[in-house]
Amino acid sequence: MIKEDIEKLTGEEVISSSAISGGCIASSNVISAVSGKKYFVKSYSGPGREILRNEFNGLKELKNAGVIRVPEPVGFTESVLIIEYIESGRKKSDFFNSFGAKFARLHRVTSDEFGFFENNFIGATPQVNLPRKKDWTEFYITNRLGYQIRLAEKNGYNHSELGRLYPQFEKIIPKAIEGSENIPSLLHGDLWGGNYLSDENGEPVLIDPAVYYGNREADLAMTRLFGGFSHEFYEVYNEEYPLPEGWQERVDIYKLYHVLNHLNLFGTSYLGSAISIIKSYIKRFN
Repeated sequence: MIKEDIEKLTGEEVISSSAISGGCIASSNVISAVSGKKYFVKSYSGPGREILRNEFNGLKELKNAGVIRVPEPVGFTESVLIIEYIESGRKKSDFFNSFGAKFARLHRVTSDEFGFFENNFIGATPQVNLPRKKDWTEFYITNRLGYQIRLAEKNGYNHSELGRLYPQFEKIIPKAIEGSENIPSLLHGDLWGGNYLSDENGEPVLIDPAVYYGNREADLAMTRLFGGFSHEFYEVYNEEYPLPEGWQERVDIYKLYHVLNHLNLFGTSYLGSAISIIKSYIKRFN
């Protein structure tokens, strides 16, 4: 962490810094300024400008939507990202009702095309948002699943059943996701239980985004991969912005992007899950 960079970006003298746990690709600190204000700082030991810039831009995009709280992005350099520090508090009794409604409103923010103005990252993996596309099915096959499969092959995981089944699976993807809206919604992109918090007022806050404009079913599928969201979250979401018919049957095909990403990040413990999802859709649509 470079004190001079932090003071230049915040315009304040740093008087203390404390390391906090969390995150697997960056170090995190809470710094206190002479004014009494606190900032959250992510830092990298190596060059990190690209990933730091991407997170900064993603937070700006979510904040500009004006429907759900995100930390105010302050600035970034080659090695540090500075954002607002938000004190965590106890969830309100209706936390997930509020969260579901606000998340639905976020998805009502739309664009003309799928993707984003820049490529970014999903965890430590590059996320391909360019070129933007008008068609969701084409975007999901090419920019999401196809990229992860090519990466799996490079990493040595695309062998045996995965390599044999994916070409067959790719042919049925258009049929499998038929019924999904062709509407580019603003997505958090990586929303699991570790990427939201409750602020000092008990309201939901989104953190660590992998922002792009995509199909909103993909965002909701990630929330169901590891749990951490109550049934009220989904009920209120669907009341606020009803999902198209058959969305439950498409959840796993949208989970697959994240399962493949975890395979590429963490290894073969995710291989069986990826193959199981692929087999289930081949069986259903062949």
